[in-house]
Amino acid sequence: MNKTIAVLSGDGIGPEIMAEALKALRRIEEVYGHAFDYREGLIGGAAWEQHGRHCPDETLALCGDADAILFGCVGGPVESLTEPKWKDCERNTVLRLRQEFRFAINLRPIKVYPALSAGCPLRAELIGDGVDILCVRELTGGIYFGEHSTTGGAGERRATDVMSYDEAAIRLVAKAAFEAAGTRRRLVTSVDKANVLDCSRLWRDVVGEVAGDYRECRVEHMLVDNCAMQAISNPRRFDVLLMPNMFGDILSDELSVLSGSLGMLPSASLDSAGKGLYEPAGGSAHDIAGQGVANPTAQILSAAMMLRHSFGLEREAAAIESAVDQAMDRGLGTRDIRSEDPVSTTAFGDVVTAFIN
Repeated sequence: MNKTIAVLSGDGIGPEIMAEALKALRRIEEVYGHAFDYREGLIGGAAWEQHGRHCPDETLALCGDADAILFGCVGGPVESLTEPKWKDCERNTVLRLRQEFRFAINLRPIKVYPALSAGCPLRAELIGDGVDILCVRELTGGIYFGEHSTTGGAGERRATDVMSYDEAAIRLVAKAAFEAAGTRRRLVTSVDKANVLDCSRLWRDVVGEVAGDYRECRVEHMLVDNCAMQAISNPRRFDVLLMPNMFGDILSDELSVLSGSLGMLPSASLDSAGKGLYEPAGGSAHDIAGQGVANPTAQILSAAMMLRHSFGLEREAAAIESAVDQAMDRGLGTRDIRSEDPVSTTAFGDVVTAFIN
């Protein structure tokens, strides 16, 4: 298979962890006989330095021509976020790419590896033999993309944010959730606030209609406040969580702490045809950049998601995931997940790559 990949390493630890993901992909090429064309582009602060913009036209064109986008991370040090180089960096990059290419479906796996359960903040009996949840989030609708306004002077200010959803947007993400559930434990938990919001009542109705096309799967509807409690008190009950934009943003971040490190969490943002942007859930972590201690797992697993969802290479994706599992089972990890005898970013990537077969 020949595919073109836009490689946007970005800022901070981005280039370090991206190098390990590319190492794994080149091993996939070698073992399975594929040929990937890696085309590197500038994004974030790295782009600002050359173009004075966070997402230049050259990068947009590169992404438009590619079959998939492998994204690192963007943003600056916390103390510098008001500087022109870093101000609104994430909004101008990740959000712009989502809007430009209509990446409406976000997939974010939350996994607690048994070998890393000590890093989970929950009691051992709540984790059991591990947690494996897929968060499916609608990404381009809802209150984040509605009208926003603030009116009135001091003492009389009033702010308004408008939430709206249409059937097509709900149906698209619901289908993605049920398709994913069919390859897992076949349970979709749809999250809403249907006891209060019209948007949620429409969400619940449309999800119920889509469920009729997937009789092999079970569907349950859960209010968002109850889901937030269940996510902590009984996370193993969930398989696929289907959520509107804002609820998905909050709940996927809540669940992310279960893994013990943001460095473990990949994600995919997809359009209706399967083209996607693949990125780790963590940030640019300038405080550890260049030290060789960053965790590349999420970036490597994001590459695996790219193989599965954009290229249809299930066997190859599973090979990378199995390699990560083997590394974890052998007690290997960077310092964020291994306080004793941690390995470097490069060393972990080398081990994972060696396990790919």
